[in-house]
Amino acid sequence: MSSLKKRLKSSHELRQELVKVQREKMQSFKAKMDLRRNFSDKVADFLTDSFGTVSFLFMNVLWFAAWISINTGLVPGVPIFDPFPFGLLTTVVSLEAIFLAIIVLISQNRSANIEDLREEIDLQINVKTEEEVTKILIVLDRIHDHLGLPPEDDAELIIMKQKTDLEEIEKRLTKEMLRE
Repeated sequence: MSSLKKRLKSSHELRQELVKVQREKMQSFKAKMDLRRNFSDKVADFLTDSFGTVSFLFMNVLWFAAWISINTGLVPGVPIFDPFPFGLLTTVVSLEAIFLAIIVLISQNRSANIEDLREEIDLQINVKTEEEVTKILIVLDRIHDHLGLPPEDDAELIIMKQKTDLEEIEKRLTKEMLRE
């Protein structure tokens, strides 16, 4: 294998390893957040995971079918305890829906908090990256000029070398949101 192929292969492997490390860091962030869950969050996540399954759906279908079968007199020898229009069943189903909704909302709120933290981390990284790229452009332009190459600062490069005004962007976005 030629030297160039070996370098390209090792470069590709290095890139893959860096991607893997970045993914592990993001996964470890979620793992860290999961470790900080309180007891009620753990219970809500467990219940949400359990209720959000096909097994739970089938269990409900069987439960309702048995309830309705018994209370319409289809099962001989079993007394009807909730005749049509199944008032007790309606109450039970309503309570189940309330509890399921609350449990799902608890898990969604926790997930939204984690997403908010990730979004803030992404913003901070993006701002830092933008500052670094701007600095690199300035340094490259200085090297270009230092080497005595003909100046080629087009309008786009001049704009790219300017620092991004985050406050101005925030004001503009806020103004656009208020218009909607």
